[in-house]
Amino acid sequence: VLQKWVNREISNFDYLIQLNTMAGRTYNDLAQYPVFPWILRDYTSEELDLNNPAVFRDLSKPIGVVNEKNAKAVKEKYENFEDPLGMIDKFHYGTHYSNAAGVMHYLIRVEPFTTLHIQLQSGRFDCADRQFHSIPATWQALMDNPNDVKELIPEFFYFPEFLENQNGFNLGQLQISKEVVNDVILPKWAHSPEDFIYKHRKALESEYVSAHLHEWIDLIFGYKQRGLAAVEALNVFYYCTYEGAVDLDALTDEKERKALEGMINNFGQTPCQL
Repeated sequence: VLQKWVNREISNFDYLIQLNTMAGRTYNDLAQYPVFPWILRDYTSEELDLNNPAVFRDLSKPIGVVNEKNAKAVKEKYENFEDPLGMIDKFHYGTHYSNAAGVMHYLIRVEPFTTLHIQLQSGRFDCADRQFHSIPATWQALMDNPNDVKELIPEFFYFPEFLENQNGFNLGQLQISKEVVNDVILPKWAHSPEDFIYKHRKALESEYVSAHLHEWIDLIFGYKQRGLAAVEALNVFYYCTYEGAVDLDALTDEKERKALEGMINNFGQTPCQL
């Protein structure tokens, strides 16, 4: 697969799907759903110029520190963290870039994810301000908040319907602007959900991304996923998210085991290292 990708016989999209599959991530498991990168950082221009490197996100950095301002806080958190019991290793992020709640967050307008979201929120929709209601606002929140580290899902590159409230769900009103949450608000350069998907997919397959995608792959699937390389790249997550970090079979206490299983399922899992 690597050779095919290098020879440009398969697209960037296909390559990412194949890597996800090899690392145990498929559409069959919300807790291990395929993870895709944010690739753009320009969600405000009238026109999207894919020949300008400045419109792309820096793929060599984890999404939590793409904004330089956050890097200092993330680093300090890691350096100052100490677990009195000595069980928990230091980490940069207490949340994860891919988990079941995040998938439902993005796909809330489409069944079966709508129902799953409602079940997760004890029988109703989460408050409107926390819904996925705008792509530019979601990106801005990532830039402002080092604790929000959600990457994307593959649907952002081929499935325009998830951006529309075709079922007419009542998703509530935003508190400050009183705006009703309906279809997802798109960047100015996208004239419709189809246009967004078309341009976003074009961006994924662009020359710039083809030349830099391996940097992101190193962080998610490769050598910067753990160990010293991960520490240097500000890419260390809570210890439970890593494969083999917890031996569930060794836990004799049923309650403790259930709690840990629940945490791993809801919290997010780092893919198998390839």
